[in-house]
Amino acid sequence: MPRIDSPIAAIATAPGRGAVGIVRVSGADISPVILALCGRALKPREATYLPFLAADGSAIDRGLAIHFPGPNSYTGEDVLELQAHGGAVVLQLLLARCLEAGAATGLRLARPGEFTERAFLNDKMDLAQAEAVADLIDASTEAAARSAGRSLAGGFSREIHALRDALIQLRMLVEATLDFPEEEIDFLQKADAAGQLQRLSAAVAAVLARARQGALLREGIRVVIAGQPNAGKSSLLNALAGAELAIVTPVPGTTRDVVAQTIQIEGVPLHVVDTAGLRDSTDPVERIGIERAWSQIEGADVVLFLHDLSRADAIEYIAADQAIMRALAEKLPENLPVIDVWNKLDVAPAHALPAPMRPNAGVAQAMSARTGEGLGLLRQRLLELAGWQPAAAEGLYIARARHVQALRQVEIHLGLAAQQLAAQAQALDLMAEELRLAQNALNDITGEFTPDDLLGVIFSKFCIGK
Repeated sequence: MPRIDSPIAAIATAPGRGAVGIVRVSGADISPVILALCGRALKPREATYLPFLAADGSAIDRGLAIHFPGPNSYTGEDVLELQAHGGAVVLQLLLARCLEAGAATGLRLARPGEFTERAFLNDKMDLAQAEAVADLIDASTEAAARSAGRSLAGGFSREIHALRDALIQLRMLVEATLDFPEEEIDFLQKADAAGQLQRLSAAVAAVLARARQGALLREGIRVVIAGQPNAGKSSLLNALAGAELAIVTPVPGTTRDVVAQTIQIEGVPLHVVDTAGLRDSTDPVERIGIERAWSQIEGADVVLFLHDLSRADAIEYIAADQAIMRALAEKLPENLPVIDVWNKLDVAPAHALPAPMRPNAGVAQAMSARTGEGLGLLRQRLLELAGWQPAAAEGLYIARARHVQALRQVEIHLGLAAQQLAAQAQALDLMAEELRLAQNALNDITGEFTPDDLLGVIFSKFCIGK
């Protein structure tokens, strides 16, 4: 692992041409780099227009240089930002010159996410806020971006800290009772420990519910469209996306590979996947497409099983649909939602909608991917299956799957602690242990006690220069 106390440098803007590009340097002492590139010291936090100097004194480019002395910087260290013209060659020349000028101090290329990792390690932000930086950059919807901004501002962290403070107070009461069992005063009863535990559990449940919604904004759900050839799967993808993404023809087997598109419904990302028609085929290319279709189906959060309403009376068609249904039942978990959607309502009457083909199938839906009839209802059903609550959208914080998992652990440990409290003194030591484990789970969210390997995984997924 590279030393975290050595200076680092990286291009902080996306690859490609642009009006402005930024090279960022951070470290405990970057004055040699400042003097070499700028020719003089810089006033703190003041943009200075000047030439960026090569080793022979010539100008690589002209632009703005800003020096942020630590600890009042993004990373908590001294930071230099060089804002130049956004050409790839210019930025590479500036980066190479920075590394050359700082070689004596150990200046090296930054790893992905290392600037934000240093901000975390230097207590400029906690781990939940650091993750929100990447979530804000990666946000695919306006709602996700706003939620990530609230998390970056510390809203989610403040809620976690409030839960932790209440938990620490409860732990103190339990520990006092264990340390002084001879005292006549019952600390737990006098301080209403049972009431405190109940209120804490309710607060955790509320935060967990919002975290689930926040995780949904970040992750979205994976929706796979499956069915026989010519049922209108590609047409449905195009209708949901509002664009002609997939080729649509009357020829069966037109779609031979996976076509995916991310759309949003009320701010929730939906990763919609169109697959090859499921049928027995001797065509080797089509068979590969069908194998990929099953692979996508098995990894879905929701499956849209698309049927052809215009062929609802055809015995062979129904038999093939039933065969696919049996295969779905064998391959998929029982709790995976499968929505029966009957397409081509524009050419077949709605009263021709057949009865459900499997137990507990839910209400089948008729629609037309061509005209859009029934499309709005399908969108709402997808949101309902995802667990989205539109009323709670405003004020949500972005969250990750690990946050949700940690809060679930807190909920479990508090429930076990309540059971031990009901058993009174004989089980108070067990209650104290459950409360300790609950606090550890909360600490994992904000990073008070986080394994180094987890930090490595989190920050490795950031972009370079951030």
